[in-house]
Formats: sequence, C-alpha cells, structure tokens
Amino acid sequence: MNQSTPHLSVLAIDDEVSIQLILKHYFKEGFSVITKSNGKEALAWMQEGNIPDMIVADINMPEMDGYTFIYQVRASGYLKNIPLVMLSGSDSTENKIRCLESGADDFMVKPFNSRELAARVNGILRRNGKK
Repeated sequence: MNQSTPHLSVLAIDDEVSIQLILKHYFKEGFSVITKSNGKEALAWMQEGNIPDMIVADINMPEMDGYTFIYQVRASGYLKNIPLVMLSGSDSTENKIRCLESGADDFMVKPFNSRELAARVNGILRRNGKK
C-alpha cells in the first residue's frame, strides 16, 4: 500500500464496526479514511460538501441498502463520478450483476482479502487519473 498518495480519501461505509476498523487500518498508510455506519449517514456527510476520492460500501446496511445508495450517488451531479466498490456477505452472481448494473465500479465478497481490495481500489483510481 505504500504506493498510495496520502492526500486521497476513502469513505468506508459498513454497519459492522469490525469491517470499518479493518478498512481504516489497512488504508491508513496511503489514504485518509472516513467511516460511516450506513448509506443515509454517508450521503448526508457528502451532501455537506465532503467528497471522497473513493467509496467502499456494504450492500446490506440498515436505513438505506447498498443498491439505493449506489442509485443516490449516481443520480447526484456532484457525487456521480466517485468510484464505488461494493462489499457483500453473499457471493450470489445476481448480487454482483445488480451492483455493477446499478453503477458500482467493482464488487467483492466478505470476508475479503485486504491486499486484493487495495489492488482493486488502486487500479480504479489509476484508471480515473487520481494516481
């Protein structure tokens, strides 16, 4: 992870505190990591003018599920181009397809390999010209 640029930010959204801590720990070297417990809280934070470089979010969250979150982000003029990686405890092909068709840039199944997630995040940021 040392190749990351320290000024980039990752918004990690998951109702499981353990996942928030894993993401915060793993990305702390190269990113500023902001954690939120659900999509509703994350959207409110972003609508206050906080725009992360990357979002990593769970699909199954209280108050607003991941699919609704993807839709809300992609429907917003200010947020629509933020890269979005979705996480799910389900390995269902239908979930993966639904996420990608809804506008997610990538999808990973929990439990995930932190190095693989970092490689995917860095690849997306590279393709978007942020690295």
